[in-house]
Amino acid sequence: MSATVRVNGATMALPSARLSDLLHALGVDPARRGVAIAVDGAVVPRTRWDAPLLAGGEEIDIVRPLQGG
Repeated sequence: MSATVRVNGATMALPSARLSDLLHALGVDPARRGVAIAVDGAVVPRTRWDAPLLAGGEEIDIVRPLQGG
């Protein structure tokens, strides 16, 4: 697949059409609690992360907790 997406403002190659695969490519465990994903401004429920949702060109925002203090 040669499509690209924008993830949190950065352009990257799309590893597959599934959000769960995108998370793995970014080193984010999809099972981790507290992770949220929006595609083109719409929040995608966790139950849809394994569905083929992406075609390329989407704006994806991934929010996850960070440690620190």
